[in-house]
Amino acid sequence: MEHLGYPIYFGVMLSLFKLAGGLVLIIPQIPKRIKEWAFAGFAIDFICALISFIAVDGLTVFILFPVIALIILSLSYFAYRKKTLAVN
Repeated sequence: MEHLGYPIYFGVMLSLFKLAGGLVLIIPQIPKRIKEWAFAGFAIDFICALISFIAVDGLTVFILFPVIALIILSLSYFAYRKKTLAVN
């Protein structure tokens, strides 16, 4: 986080939000609308990470981490949507 120019508390805050988002996605009793917001929050986080890496380091190998995370998130989201549409 320091390398990218963010304060230390920002990393702690992101970690707590990611933990909360992960719990929202894995707990079945959470309403679908909140799960959609968790997916959106993760997408925004990974896109911002990609932009931060590009802004600070340029096009290096480090941009692969948020790109891979976005791909996994997208696959997870589409599987979630397919499952929820099949149930309804």
